[in-house]
Amino acid sequence: MRVNGAPVATPVQADHGLRLLDYLREVLGLTGTKEGCGMGECGSCTVIIDGRAMTSCLVLVGQVLEAEIRTVEGLAAAGHGPLQDAFVARQAVQCGYCIPGVLNSCAALLDRESDPSDAQICQALDGNLCRCTAYNRFYDAVHDAAAARHPNGAGA
Repeated sequence: MRVNGAPVATPVQADHGLRLLDYLREVLGLTGTKEGCGMGECGSCTVIIDGRAMTSCLVLVGQVLEAEIRTVEGLAAAGHGPLQDAFVARQAVQCGYCIPGVLNSCAALLDRESDPSDAQICQALDGNLCRCTAYNRFYDAVHDAAAARHPNGAGA
């Protein structure tokens, strides 16, 4: 398994039933990934697994032993610093609890779509709940980040 671009030691066979969320937080010390509901409903624990945004509370370590995993700690190194900057500039961050999952959902979208539509952003954020801010700020930040990646309007 690789996490944020680096190989990590995977747990022993007996620990393959461990949730990815717990492995990231308790074993690797990557506490940016948050547990909200523990049932895959809120999106707070969303990470990127092999390019797809997934809730880490529903994934077992044994399912991702050969996977590439990106957490919120790895976003800037993966080229998503402008996304994080746009969230701050657009005041799309309030309490911050859901933001790691929201950022990962948006980053996975931007990896697939160079200039996502509002409908694509809505679909990408479908599994993320936020009670503090207005979702339109998330949309604005994603559009800003897409424009920053392609300042001349040229998509990837």
